[in-house]
Amino acid sequence: STPPAPAALAAKVRTLGPSMTRSMRRVAEAVAGDPAGCAALTVTGLAELTGTSEATVVRTARLLGYPGYRDLRLALAGLAAQQQSGRAPAITTDIAVDDPIADVVAKLAYDEQQTLADTAAGLDTVQLGAAVTALNTARRTDVYGVGASGLVAQDLTQKLLRIGLIAHAHSDPHLAVTNAVQLRAGDVAIAVTHSGATGDVIEPLRVAFERGATTVAITGRPNGPVTQYADHVLTTSTARESELRPAAMSSRTGQLLVVDCLFVGVAQRTYETAAPALSASYEALAHRHRP
Repeated sequence: STPPAPAALAAKVRTLGPSMTRSMRRVAEAVAGDPAGCAALTVTGLAELTGTSEATVVRTARLLGYPGYRDLRLALAGLAAQQQSGRAPAITTDIAVDDPIADVVAKLAYDEQQTLADTAAGLDTVQLGAAVTALNTARRTDVYGVGASGLVAQDLTQKLLRIGLIAHAHSDPHLAVTNAVQLRAGDVAIAVTHSGATGDVIEPLRVAFERGATTVAITGRPNGPVTQYADHVLTTSTARESELRPAAMSSRTGQLLVVDCLFVGVAQRTYETAAPALSASYEALAHRHRP
């Protein structure tokens, strides 16, 4: 939901005032009176400013209708932007070329939070479970993606390799197809494409599909061309494109959530082998992380 207008927040503070403790009222009056100043403060900073505790700040945020202090702080940044510009909070629209960096942070954080929430709400857990089952028993897994989706494909294969599974990410379309030809029933092929129409990703998935592999599409377009070759479709939030924020930012956030869900699902089912494999990989790298 979008943050309330400044007047609405002030009205809410007045309405809820009688039901608040004195310390909660100090917090509420501070945020309503100076949204810009309070948006710049951590929960500790706001507690110190109002002579209250962090717990009081969090309770006040919840009473005002925000899940936690981070959400209230994000809303305050939006309110501050609205007060400065006299227009609708820019937090829900595109980033302007002259936006201060603090506004950019707030807008991107809000945008990505919305993407995660939308992706989680729209994810078909039956399809997700079926994809996890297929990965769990696969002889090998090939993942196809180009550009930003290629980075997501690499992220998934690195995670699967860490728990002892055989997985390869292919961003070269020629290699993707020549590898897809080798797949068969019992193997898994995953295509990552936000548009659902990337030819370099659809072609290897089609080949894998025709060879009898179990195929999965991670896409923002549930009716896109890629889905005709997918046994299981995992839908991500459809990010809005803009001049300064290409879809590859929001879409990547949703794709990474789906990848993490797949990985954790497989790790749960293969825990007896996954846990020792993860431990072994951590130990093998430990000396590289010592100061």
